[in-house]
This record gives sequence, structure tokens and C-alpha cells, in this order.
Amino acid sequence: MAIRLSRRKIASYYADELIAGRDIVRSLAAYLVDSRRLREIELIVRDIESALADRGVVVADVTTSRSLTDQAKTAIQTYIKATTGAKSIELRQLIDDDLIGGVKVAVPGRELDATIRHRLNLLKATKV
Repeated sequence: MAIRLSRRKIASYYADELIAGRDIVRSLAAYLVDSRRLREIELIVRDIESALADRGVVVADVTTSRSLTDQAKTAIQTYIKATTGAKSIELRQLIDDDLIGGVKVAVPGRELDATIRHRLNLLKATKV
């Protein structure tokens, strides 16, 4: 009978592997298939991102209506470093055609929504 590892232990191991510069995609996929845990993949990826954040490497999802300039990327990375204390930032940019403008930044455990849609919703909620 195989020992079932906790998601936290899996995340810790693969976070260390990523920091060491190793490509973990095939290894992680093989483990998940072997242990019949494919349904947990999204949770495990989130756990790995949290484990990376604990080690000073933050993976941030940045959602905008169009591609970010290098200047905007640098500003976002500076903001994330200042608010999280991270040593290294990896940006994962998502383009959302439904956004009017602004930016949404999500890091493990936090989210900054500076989109125009969000600001309009806040304004509507206050009913000034």
C-alpha cells in the first residue's frame, strides 16, 4: 500500500525543486497520475504557489485589458515586493477583453482590484 502524501508535503517538495531550477512538470504530472490525484491538480498548484511565496518567490496573476508595458511590469513587481516582502516575482499576465481598463493583481492570499469595472461598482454601491 502506497503512502498518501499531504498536499502540503507535495507542494513543499515541488517548490524546492522549482527554486533549484528543475523542470517539475513531467515529474508532478507522473506523480499525480500514479497516485490518482488528478482531481487535486488546481489545489496542488495553488499550494505550490503558496509554498513558493513562503520561500520569497511570489507568482502573481496580473489581469489587464491589453499587454503591459515594461514600465508597468516593473511598477507592479516593485509594488508586490513592497507589500509581500518577496525576493523574486514571477508575473503571469492574463488579457481580459471584457475589462474596460485598469489592472487586477492576485498573489497567494491577496488581491488588488484596480480595474475600472471595480471602481464603477464601488461608486454604484455608495450611491452618492
